[in-house]
Amino acid sequence: MNNIEQTKLLVSGHTDDPLDEIFALLSLMFPDFSRKPLTQLHHEIKLIFSGDHPLYRQSNTKYHNLDHTYSVVLATVRLFHGLYHEKWSISEETLIKALFSAYFHDCGLLVKKSEVVETGATFTMGHERRSMFFMADYLKGKGFPLPFISDCSIIIQSTNLGIDPNTIFFPSAEMQLASFAVGSADFLAQIGDRYYVERLPMLFQEHQEGGIGNYNSAYELMQQTSDFYHNVVVDRLVRKFGNLTKYMQTHFRERWGMDRNLYLEYMKNNIKYIRFIIRSCENDAEPVQKYLRRVPPD
Repeated sequence: MNNIEQTKLLVSGHTDDPLDEIFALLSLMFPDFSRKPLTQLHHEIKLIFSGDHPLYRQSNTKYHNLDHTYSVVLATVRLFHGLYHEKWSISEETLIKALFSAYFHDCGLLVKKSEVVETGATFTMGHERRSMFFMADYLKGKGFPLPFISDCSIIIQSTNLGIDPNTIFFPSAEMQLASFAVGSADFLAQIGDRYYVERLPMLFQEHQEGGIGNYNSAYELMQQTSDFYHNVVVDRLVRKFGNLTKYMQTHFRERWGMDRNLYLEYMKNNIKYIRFIIRSCENDAEPVQKYLRRVPPD
């Protein structure tokens, strides 16, 4: 399998719609899984991000966009598929809560039509809490019970880098697993993206608009990204989230017949290339853009 085929597999599986792969994996774990609620959510999230929803403006954060949301949902179900084949006890309800939370984890960066701000990046600080409120409004409108909504809110907290997962109260071991899975999937989907390096200037722009970050250019952000990966991401994935990432290898082996963890491979390659860019630009007047050879899809 060449790089283009691997990327296609990582992004969406056999087809161009990640929902097809999401349902394929759900069917393998739960053959009687009811598709309707998730199908409706998947398409309504698309309407919300595209500005075709009556309450929301079109998403204008180019890094935290719809593709990122879909990729986190897909990474989440893949982790659970790996856990399933390692004989972990997982209920269908827990998996559904994890997937709903993944769909909503960055919705706090969306802007309601009633809000007077230029960009959703304005809400970067604290967007996880906004995501919980947006999710609660949606789930209440669909008639979901309060305990379901509460559990989903707890799960989203693990995507907040300002919160130590060890300080979160989990009502059950399954809710802790779901939360750590979504938190892990958020990192894997971002840094394991084939276009991650090319997307970093977009993240820099978001942080500039949101008034966060102690860097003045995409190059300075890249300089900090390497340290961030080793000091924060690896620690969070391996130690605080219980190293659930290793079950991705089980997923790829059982689903695709390859005994590899593509997410970790892509993550390590991206960080390696970032280091190369940093070294190359250190005494070079030319900007980092000349090293960004790929064009991320819109």
